[in-house]
Amino acid sequence: MPLLDHFHPPLSERRPWESFHATWASALADSLNQEALPAGYIALEQVRSGAALEINVAAPSESGATASSEGGGTATATRTVWTPALAPMLLPAAFPPHCTIEIVASEGGRTLVAALEIVSPGNKDRPATRRQFAAKCATYLSRGIGLIVLDVVSSRQANLHNEMIELLGLDSAFAMAGSPKIYAVAYRPLQEAGVGRMETWPHPLSVGQSLPTLPLSLAADLCVALDLEAAYAEACQRRRLDEV
Repeated sequence: MPLLDHFHPPLSERRPWESFHATWASALADSLNQEALPAGYIALEQVRSGAALEINVAAPSESGATASSEGGGTATATRTVWTPALAPMLLPAAFPPHCTIEIVASEGGRTLVAALEIVSPGNKDRPATRRQFAAKCATYLSRGIGLIVLDVVSSRQANLHNEMIELLGLDSAFAMAGSPKIYAVAYRPLQEAGVGRMETWPHPLSVGQSLPTLPLSLAADLCVALDLEAAYAEACQRRRLDEV
């Protein structure tokens, strides 16, 4: 299934990208769980439309904690709600929607070992959100978490791999040549004898061409193949894009 342009008419008008990204994330997670991940690992898609925290402006209600009274009954203790002083500074903030697939090791607790980020237009629309996304990716990698960034947002020019290279203060030779606006990149953070390195597989993408298979790093000695093309074809079928 060749890559379609989901961010310009006619497709953008008939199949919203938000719905397709959610479907694609589900297909990618299904593919990993059914075919690629070894026992002890699971892929979980996380789709969020904006800010993780919403302020509820309704009147606050008192919540109580129960405790035993001397007579054997149950008493209700009123919980004190502390209101801080008015904040002396308000910073502008952006909470763009995001679509992430987290791969966790389920043995001995839930440990994040890899992530797949599907870029949204909000991640690329201004310098602040681009830096925010680049910082998020850099944080994954600094923690030794394998990462794949998938960007098919054809309506924005920015290249977030190059944004991260600039944020990390690395030489421009590590940037993607020509700064392609749609691309996929796999990262494998490694450390040997106290020296760190980042194995990187950048792939510029083009509308009308097939998607690559990328390595998804779960550990220093463990990678699995992520077939982006197969999951994309499955998502297109689920959303009946052949009818558009």
